[in-house]
Amino acid sequence: MEFQQSDGRIWLDNEEGRLVAEITFPEVRPGVADIDHTFVDPSLRGQGAAGKLVQAAADQLRQRGMKAELTCSYAQKWFGEHPEQGDLLAGK
Repeated sequence: MEFQQSDGRIWLDNEEGRLVAEITFPEVRPGVADIDHTFVDPSLRGQGAAGKLVQAAADQLRQRGMKAELTCSYAQKWFGEHPEQGDLLAGK
């Protein structure tokens, strides 16, 4: 999976150019982004795409020196399963 990236968004389009995976994490205040949305098309389910999206978002936030808030339920679950990434969470 070769994701495309911009600040606050990581996504994957299929061969036809249709969006099949996406995570958004807009900056909500200086130095803090809200991971607010994760989407994976049924065609990719079961391939670990959602986890790869959250990992890519965490990597981008770390690279940018930012912290994360989590309003996306999947991101909350993922960070709960990856305590080694807890230093990225705002307020920690």
